[in-house]
Amino acid sequence: MTKPIALITGASRGLGRNMALHLAKRGVHIIGTYRGGAAEADALRQEIQALGTSAAMLALDVTDTKSFAAFAEKVAETLKTEFGRERFDFLVNNAGNGLFANFIEATEEQFDSLMATHLRGPTFLTQKLLPLVEDGGRILNVSSGFVRFTLPGYSLYAAAKAAVEVLTRFMAVELGARGIRVNAIAPGAIATDFGGGAVRDNENVNAYVAQGIALGRVGLPDDIGGAVTAILSEDMGWANGTTFDISGGQLL
Repeated sequence: MTKPIALITGASRGLGRNMALHLAKRGVHIIGTYRGGAAEADALRQEIQALGTSAAMLALDVTDTKSFAAFAEKVAETLKTEFGRERFDFLVNNAGNGLFANFIEATEEQFDSLMATHLRGPTFLTQKLLPLVEDGGRILNVSSGFVRFTLPGYSLYAAAKAAVEVLTRFMAVELGARGIRVNAIAPGAIATDFGGGAVRDNENVNAYVAQGIALGRVGLPDDIGGAVTAILSEDMGWANGTTFDISGGQLL
């Protein structure tokens, strides 16, 4: 039986790295992208290969939409040379950036940066890659718990992610004829380097955030990587056009 292939943007670090490792442990080949961390990406490639699955790491800036056509060609070439395939099975639009800016002080440059990374990038990258996605495949977009709950300083980020959730539903409808399921995940606070790593590295911040989570702790990368693996599996094959809240019950 042919092993599935997942393409994960922003795979060299943070949640993307964890997703890649969880999927690889379950026999999924990985094509990961990185923007600047070539050494991190290569280390991940080696770690995945040590698990017995194959991996390729490709450079990509998700804000540079003009590069997407060439990137799609590179993916097609990689599929043929590295995996002996013409298409891949799972696309995970994970790459992102965090930006703290109170609404009254937010700038157009900050707005443009967030929209380019979290909305425009995934929209037009998915467009370019769709011919390479298997019929019956999966697309998973990464949203945020900030769409559901609020915290001052994240209005622009949350607005971009809210648009991602709406886009997800429309993609599910429009790609249904090909049997492609499109869903999103909305992680809550996770102990990573996101936003400077405050939730991970500052004990006071970590404890404060944990007070608002029903399960009593801040999330860990494995909480997200495991959920992504489950959502992309055949066991969740009837889930389509929905956003999964993966927050441990944050600010319910």
